Amino acid sequence: MHRRSSQDYETVKRSRPAEQPNVAHKRSPTKSKIETLVTAAPLPVRMSVDRAATSLKRGHAFSFAALFVFTIILYARPAEVYPSPITNSLALIIGVITLATFLATQLSLEGSLTARPVEVNLVLLFMLTALLSIPLAIDPGIAFAEFRGTFIRGVLIFIVIVNVVRTEARLKALLALAIVAAIALSIGAINEYRLGLMLTEGYRVSGRGTGLFGNTNDMALHLVTVLPISIAFFLGSRSAPRTILHAVCAAIMITGILLSYSRGAFLGMLVAFVFFALKIGKRRRLEIAAVVLALLGAILLLAPSGYGTRLLSIFIPGLDPEGSADSRRGELVRSLYVALRHPLLGIGMGNYQPNMSYRGLVTHNSYTQVASEMGATALVLYAMFVVKPLRKLSVIVRETFAVKEKSNFYYLALGLQASLLVYIVSSFFLSVAYTWNVYYLIGYAVCFRRIYESETGKFVVVEKRNRGRNAEAAAPVIEAERHVAAA
Repeated sequence: MHRRSSQDYETVKRSRPAEQPNVAHKRSPTKSKIETLVTAAPLPVRMSVDRAATSLKRGHAFSFAALFVFTIILYARPAEVYPSPITNSLALIIGVITLATFLATQLSLEGSLTARPVEVNLVLLFMLTALLSIPLAIDPGIAFAEFRGTFIRGVLIFIVIVNVVRTEARLKALLALAIVAAIALSIGAINEYRLGLMLTEGYRVSGRGTGLFGNTNDMALHLVTVLPISIAFFLGSRSAPRTILHAVCAAIMITGILLSYSRGAFLGMLVAFVFFALKIGKRRRLEIAAVVLALLGAILLLAPSGYGTRLLSIFIPGLDPEGSADSRRGELVRSLYVALRHPLLGIGMGNYQPNMSYRGLVTHNSYTQVASEMGATALVLYAMFVVKPLRKLSVIVRETFAVKEKSNFYYLALGLQASLLVYIVSSFFLSVAYTWNVYYLIGYAVCFRRIYESETGKFVVVEKRNRGRNAEAAAPVIEAERHVAAA
């Protein structure tokens, strides 16, 4: 023991204090990894956001009143009932007042010209392609006249609708006005058929005036796109009088659609019935399918004479005594050929009928109308403009399904979704890409989504499915975010 050193351990020296990491520049590996996963893979999680980001400020009362009056004039067209210098310029005067009131209120309320949902960006790009196509058109004068006509007015009113309609009451007021106009048109068509005043092709009821409903098919398009909204109000009604009222309205509109003999409108009506049957009768699909088939059978039995032959002419053009089915098929092929020959900016708005058609007809197809007259880029923008709100309405339908009996959003979301589907199908037989219908319908869908986001405090995001390694790596992060959102 004496041989051992008197000090049998090493002296412990005080170490220098470790330098503290600069948290402003260095991050922990765990946090960095999680942030990488979050930013690398899109997450199908609806996270809560600051409610101020989704809330809609109160305002635009006068702008909405002007918009409502403008829509009444657009539907009623007083100049055709009582022609005079005042009534002839009344729509223009109210339109200018609407835009002036909107701009003043919007700048003071939001500090910007417009809100910028994706649909507004798409329609502005669509308008830009229309402007670019004018100098290169076959006849620039025709293209400019088409641009400054209904097209630019529809785009401006769409922007006004998106910004002004900020409450559920305002949205339902515009929808009710559209239903009233559809009922008036249907009653007029029924009375015309009763009196034998069928002025179109000798057996079809005619449209009203020279405006939005001047053509029989355009009138039928309004009826068939408003019909799903009336059905949605019928399904969502919580009182017997309202249920009966909306059922009667739907029946009157169906009658008006049948008397128009419009093949595109009938296909749109069929799409609406099938859509509601699939959405509402998920657990009783056989019973719902039987009811839909019985309803369609009753419609065909009660339809006016020659209606079945008219529908069969879609597949057998020779059955059409006027030859319209055969001519439309020819124009479809011709417009596709023109679109392929002019893929960049097309031949100019409104130039197909006077310069390319063999028979002086329009394309009778909204998609080939845009492709041939404005180019492939415009067609992509137009298709996205129609499809984007449809997908986001599907998200709202899924989120409100569990509380559909207590929610004001579920059935109206179904109705707006069905209306857009009907337009997508029916516009395949009509050249209506520049008219009012699509801009009002998309405007209703965007306003409905913004009101829903304001009520729930969450953005409506279309979920994207992650596959492969990204999905596996992001799974724990997704689960953690779900817990955070729930908390």
